[in-house]
Amino acid sequence: MSLQLEIESLVKEAEVSIKTTKSEADLDQTKNIYIGKKGKLTAVLKGLASLSVEEKKSIGKLANEAQVKLEAIIESQKKNLKESFYENELKKEIFDVLRPTKFADTGSIHPISQIQYEIEDIFSSMGFSIMDGPEVETDENNFAALNFSEDHPARDMQDTFYTVDGNLLRTHTSAIQVRALRKLKPPFRIIAPGRVFRYEEVDASHENTFYQVEGMVVGEDISIAHLIYTMETLLSRVFRKEIKTRLRPGYFPFVEPGFELDIQCLVCGGDGCSVCKHSGWLELLPCGLVHPNVLEYAGLDSKKWTGFAFGLGLDRLVMMRYGIHDIRYFQSGNLRFLKQFS
Repeated sequence: MSLQLEIESLVKEAEVSIKTTKSEADLDQTKNIYIGKKGKLTAVLKGLASLSVEEKKSIGKLANEAQVKLEAIIESQKKNLKESFYENELKKEIFDVLRPTKFADTGSIHPISQIQYEIEDIFSSMGFSIMDGPEVETDENNFAALNFSEDHPARDMQDTFYTVDGNLLRTHTSAIQVRALRKLKPPFRIIAPGRVFRYEEVDASHENTFYQVEGMVVGEDISIAHLIYTMETLLSRVFRKEIKTRLRPGYFPFVEPGFELDIQCLVCGGDGCSVCKHSGWLELLPCGLVHPNVLEYAGLDSKKWTGFAFGLGLDRLVMMRYGIHDIRYFQSGNLRFLKQFS
């Protein structure tokens, strides 16, 4: 029998064998038998040595075509076997999506995530966009672009965590405001929720890892009245009642004038407890008008554009809403604590 006939006969034989395989393992074995390194097609080609140059070209081309054809048949059979496997599994495994699961302990959204989504909805309804940014930031975005001087205490390595390449874990989501100033054209309104880090001594009201939502409004003729109205609207909708607040002067490099907006402690009702450090008030919302230097650093004309910015601790907000006495519960992984919010 000539090599041409042998190859043609081999292809027919292999095609039948491939299409009758019952599993992927059988298919792999059949593939090795016919087109593997020691397969039948390779064995047939050993006879090329005795042929003329023209015959070698002709038979070589035929062998290549045979290999391509068999590989295509193998891939097709592999696809058929997978589809058949899943069809059989679906017939055996019937799952009623409306039937209650047999697992009693299902997951739930973390209370901080719950309130973050709620705040996002509140601000979205007021025309704010939601922005995100990296947790590992540059010194420029975290400090320099926000008007922190070179010798400002917040740059000290004891106040945050630095990486070996000179970057740092962001200490506030204000870094996202910097990115917004570069990316967006005013007027705009944005909020920036996310996780932040501080080198803190952990206690009932301080953590080294916590969550914030910061916001910024930039436009023309933005005033403190706009800021106070926005903050009071937010707090009344979060707590679903009027909240007693006070506004104190506060220094933050990136706002001028700057304020501390405190709320009466909802854990103790203003009587004093460990959460509010027995003052009856909780520092919740640093805010103020965007400093002209911050606008100018971003390339905006501070004589034309003004704005306000604020920062809100999500952990403390959850503590106030539910009367939680210790911020450390949120990172503890204590299921008895977390199940209360499912």
